[in-house]
Amino acid sequence: MYTTLISATQLQTLMTSQQPLMVFDCSFELMQPAGGDAQYQQSHLIGAVRADLDRHLSAKGAPDAASGGRHPLPSRDSFAAWLGSVGLRPDMQAVVYDRQGANYCGRLWWMLKWVGHEAAAVLDGGLQAWLAASGAVEAGTGGVRPACTYTLDSPRAVLASTDTVFNHLGHPGQTILDARAAPRFRGEVEPLDPVAGHIPGALNRLFSDNIGPDGRFKPAAQLRTEFETLLAGRAPASVVHHCGSGVSALPNLIAMEVAGLSRATLYAGSWSEWCSDASRPVAQS
Repeated sequence: MYTTLISATQLQTLMTSQQPLMVFDCSFELMQPAGGDAQYQQSHLIGAVRADLDRHLSAKGAPDAASGGRHPLPSRDSFAAWLGSVGLRPDMQAVVYDRQGANYCGRLWWMLKWVGHEAAAVLDGGLQAWLAASGAVEAGTGGVRPACTYTLDSPRAVLASTDTVFNHLGHPGQTILDARAAPRFRGEVEPLDPVAGHIPGALNRLFSDNIGPDGRFKPAAQLRTEFETLLAGRAPASVVHHCGSGVSALPNLIAMEVAGLSRATLYAGSWSEWCSDASRPVAQS
């Protein structure tokens, strides 16, 4: 069972092993939402299921959304219904990938853990690494898998609410880690949300800092050193990850787990939910 990363070579071996497997293409372009679908239709791993951030991994306007923000999480029940509709079973190994440095497939990885599906892994290096390993691809809209009923299991990932984050501001048991670019974190610019700045006391680590020059996650030992330096004695288990809308926070969360620093908490509403209420404090520096 692969639970964090899987290499292109490991995935090729897995595909020939006859083990139950489903691969998801999560490619997405934030400023051009239709771009992910176009990329998928141009080229994707053979048999890969399309998982779109807006259509499948978010619940904008849904009354049962599990978080707020620009990309609210669907409820666990709604997400499980979608998993069943594409044919994922609890006994399957799930592999997720994108073309954007694990920025979007990390969302599906976390959501699978959230519904209890531990056998979920990120294809390290994404489509680019797959092609470099001479992995087979196909074009078009992809095939249809037989639907099934996906049964929820106990959550294997922790979701923090805005109230929880607010009520623990300044407590040593909570360390907020913001994955946005430094100018947004400092409040110098804000291209997407109505308020610039960050949650008071938060630390900052850009999500892409986890990826090496080869497009893969940095080695575990290097990641561990970088995170321990950033945390400066704070407990890894105290970390609550967030970003603008709960998506690009996931490479940081995955990297901490790759580094052996346990599975931290996600604040999925993130800055876009936090700053929607003027009574919540904002820091700029």
